[in-house]
Amino acid sequence: MRRPRELRSMSQDPTHGPEPAAKLAARRRREVVAVLLFSGSPMFESSIPLSVFGVDRQDAGVPRYRLLACAGEDGPLRTTAGLELRAPYGLGAVARAGTVIVPAWRSITGPPPPAALAALRRAHTEGARIVGLCTGAFALGAAGLLDGRPATTHWMYAPTLAKRYPSVHVDPRELFVDDGDILTSAGTAAGIDLCLHIVRQDHGPEAAAALARRLVLPPRRGNGTEAGQHRHLDRSLPEDIGADPLAEVVAWALEHLHEQFDVETLAARAYMSRRTFDRRFRSLTGSAPLQWLITQRVLQAQRLLEVSDYSVDEVAGRCGFRSPVALRGHFRRQLGASPAAYRAAYRARQQDGSGRAKQMVDGFTPRVPAQRPRPER
Repeated sequence: MRRPRELRSMSQDPTHGPEPAAKLAARRRREVVAVLLFSGSPMFESSIPLSVFGVDRQDAGVPRYRLLACAGEDGPLRTTAGLELRAPYGLGAVARAGTVIVPAWRSITGPPPPAALAALRRAHTEGARIVGLCTGAFALGAAGLLDGRPATTHWMYAPTLAKRYPSVHVDPRELFVDDGDILTSAGTAAGIDLCLHIVRQDHGPEAAAALARRLVLPPRRGNGTEAGQHRHLDRSLPEDIGADPLAEVVAWALEHLHEQFDVETLAARAYMSRRTFDRRFRSLTGSAPLQWLITQRVLQAQRLLEVSDYSVDEVAGRCGFRSPVALRGHFRRQLGASPAAYRAAYRARQQDGSGRAKQMVDGFTPRVPAQRPRPER
């Protein structure tokens, strides 16, 4: 197994880029982008690469790609909202693509169809660039393409990805990771960031900026390394947890984050032993209950820092942390800055009228960390 390379994200030094991919096979074209679609995938995530690479925007200075929307399995394909899709291409079309994107995979526990995994492996062997957006990283992991490599995915599923594929170096703090011929992104909005990064790689910053302007997006977002440009944590849980008995315990925990309780308390409320509770919770959410609880407390602290004037010590107490030191440690690990630095940067962004005016002049809407980019209509 090769030694893992350093994580390469959008904050990397452009003079030290990723290692070049293998030579592209003659029948593949760099401007051809294949997007693998599966039944049970969310519509929004699936539509991101379709919108970025499938719409002709040459009039705006964006070089044209040729998009191949490919069914990764026998259809018809149904989204999570029940919409039925019919992809115009099958897996055979992947053989023409220089870039292959898996925008999402429906299950963090089950592998994609063998034929789809074989197509991904073949494309990679023939020099294609392989991209996994959000849970699409699980498809890349199942194909063995992430072994020994750095990668990311939605923070909620990162522990499951790391456990399922232990040779993968998973970093949930990154918006996206560019490892040369393999690229992965975090949650929904980060998929847009990675697609813009690909355009920037292929055609330069001016083309990426032109595309961002058409999509009404900032050309670049911070990658969790600078105060004020952090991802806003998502407190959501898998949709199917609502029908599970643990849903009531989860709801109670979210309503009582201001109290000091531990996982033993949650297990007792579920009438389970700690071991059974840990196992059931992890199977439902992909995360250990302790890590989930810490994340929810950090999220609550993040919101209080944004909307209140409580001191950091008071925020710690109102989020169930036993001490301000505990809050600072967990906050910095998850968001890359101290609570005080986060609040200062957030308020500076809110109060800087000149910064907002420049964004509007450039064609961008004012945004704060809690907002997500809207797709082009």
